[in-house]
Amino acid sequence: MTQLDARPLAGDSAGGSPDGTRGVRTKGLGGNSVGLMGSAVIGISTVAPVYCLTSTLGSTAGEVGLQMPAVFLAGFLPMLLVAFAYRELNRVMPDCGTSFTWTVKAFGPRVGWMCGWGLVIATIIVLSNLAGVATSFFWLLAGEITGSESIAALDGNKAVHIVTVLILIAAATAISYRGMTATKGVQYALVGLQLLVLGVFIAMALSKAGEFETSLSFSMEWLNPFAVQSFAAFTAGLSLSIFMYWGWDACLTANEETTGRDRTPGRAALIAMVVLVGSYLATGVAAQMAVGSGDKGLGLANPDTSDNVFAALAGPVMGPGLGILLFVAVLASAAASLQTTFIPVARTVLAMSAYEALPPSYARVNPRFKTPGRATVVAGIATGVFYTVMTLVSEHVLIDTIYALGLMICFYYSITAFACAWYFRRELTRSARDLVFKGLFPVVGGLLLAAVFAKTLYDMWDPAYGSGSAVFGVGSVFVIGVGLLLLGVIIMLVMQRRSPAFFRGEILTRDTPSLVVKD
Repeated sequence: MTQLDARPLAGDSAGGSPDGTRGVRTKGLGGNSVGLMGSAVIGISTVAPVYCLTSTLGSTAGEVGLQMPAVFLAGFLPMLLVAFAYRELNRVMPDCGTSFTWTVKAFGPRVGWMCGWGLVIATIIVLSNLAGVATSFFWLLAGEITGSESIAALDGNKAVHIVTVLILIAAATAISYRGMTATKGVQYALVGLQLLVLGVFIAMALSKAGEFETSLSFSMEWLNPFAVQSFAAFTAGLSLSIFMYWGWDACLTANEETTGRDRTPGRAALIAMVVLVGSYLATGVAAQMAVGSGDKGLGLANPDTSDNVFAALAGPVMGPGLGILLFVAVLASAAASLQTTFIPVARTVLAMSAYEALPPSYARVNPRFKTPGRATVVAGIATGVFYTVMTLVSEHVLIDTIYALGLMICFYYSITAFACAWYFRRELTRSARDLVFKGLFPVVGGLLLAAVFAKTLYDMWDPAYGSGSAVFGVGSVFVIGVGLLLLGVIIMLVMQRRSPAFFRGEILTRDTPSLVVKD
């Protein structure tokens, strides 16, 4: 039987707190609301596999050609290694603050605060992007169903587009506000639909291989990352691949609401990762066999269709009748992810507030639904305002903000991975398992993501990166990415004056006792 013991880890001193561990606090969330399957579904949904595939298949093929499946595998590796770090940290500290809480415990309040900020700002950017994509596919689907080009063209009307985005954000906020039970019910339907349609597309693409001029025969060389023509092309493709896996950690941020909160979320994350890499590999191989990865005709890298591959392939691969299901699947994917992506941002803000790193009002939990009500609503408002302002100011700014997302993802994932190795540093020599899962895997995963972070930062300096716009000769993506991180530093300094106890390490202390799992 698994027992939770509040004794200190090696080298720690004893202490007490409301939940039996000094520093780590309960938040009042609704416990035992989600099981293993529901948790895995939340992780898959947040990633939005069908949306990621339609928006990045073409771009990745354009960067690395036929080695697209190999790059999908390469992007999976650091994410898998980081997932082991999340699993190990969650076993001893099942706290909804995840990256924030764990990095504070390992590296102290300032590093932890910035790690939490990286997660929050990345999630806000993703939420706004998902709402925009869902809106575009809503009007595109409406046009397909009605056969009216004028209805499909409504997405091009800025006022109609923004209003639709705000309605979708409000609906997603409302569902998330009502708790994990409501979230889980919606997600089973939406995730099941998109995976089913994706399976149909894969089967039909394989059956159509050889029927198009650009069709190709499968080769094992497609799975060889060393066959990519240049290191620059490989890193560009790897950045896109890493983005395609982002969001699996949402099931970890729901740990305080999950049955078996110390083990279930970690297992769910690994299940989600396996489902995702399997889906991506199967779709990439099937699509290349059917239409190839060239930049002509139906080729995946055709610049006229590469930003929305499924829209171009729906009719040729699945026919006019079934093809519309791909539009439905992309809309369902974006809508499902829009709803579940509120989970990590709201619960991270809740945890930061509970530990006095943010104003205390965000620590309020709705007494009926047992959710971080205020944090969820504020996240929804922030997303709506962010998208509206960015859209009205410049579409180039909005595009560059999305490009800067990869920087935030690598930033907080890598810090969390390093936090795992440092937190468990006294345990790494106890067994081979501890050395591998608590030390080696997290460090390698963290180093890989840190390398992508550094290379992306270097590439962003060039104005050609992203939309091609610049500020005083510096790429606007660099300005936005670094600017958002500096904004976090400014807010942290403000909070340091308002909440000195947290930043002195008196609220959530370093290397203090945590829940230790004993089998």
